[in-house]
Amino acid sequence: MGRLCPFSLGPFSGTRDLLRSRVLAEAQKPLWFDVYAAFPPLREPVYQEPRQRYGKVKDVIPPILYQEDEIRATFYEAFGNGPKAFELSRLNFKSTSQRFVEKFNELQKEGKIEPEKLFEETGKQLLAEGIILRRKGTANVARQTREEAKTRDLVLEMNLQNILEERQEQKQDQEEEHLESTDAKKENPLS
Repeated sequence: MGRLCPFSLGPFSGTRDLLRSRVLAEAQKPLWFDVYAAFPPLREPVYQEPRQRYGKVKDVIPPILYQEDEIRATFYEAFGNGPKAFELSRLNFKSTSQRFVEKFNELQKEGKIEPEKLFEETGKQLLAEGIILRRKGTANVARQTREEAKTRDLVLEMNLQNILEERQEQKQDQEEEHLESTDAKKENPLS
């Protein structure tokens, strides 16, 4: 109702009217009401939107994106968050991505490495310092190779079982033939 009326009702007059009509009980009266009634301001504080002199002025907020944000984004894209959580309780804690960004900037300032190879070289430098970075997809690749190896092993095992069964059948056939021939020799010793 406040925006539709040509005159604006402030919080004091609205609260006063609610108390008079007994919609608000005395126990629900706000703390500031008695102070405001005892010491009223010279003019009632009413917020009015200032008139726009020059039409609609849009507030242009430039995008805030630093170079290190781009480096960090490529780092997280390649390596992910990593296995450890951030230790925010330690004041001097530096995340792996922060160390990567610092080393990247350091190598970039030296200027000895080509910009295309700078990302890989930074990873190698951190590895030399003892920080192990694992690419996002390597665990999946390792899992896939393990699964492929399992299926390959199953196929080999099945082939070996088939070969062994065939050999056993051949041996049994040979033994049966040998037994039959020895039985035949026993029956006919002259032949």
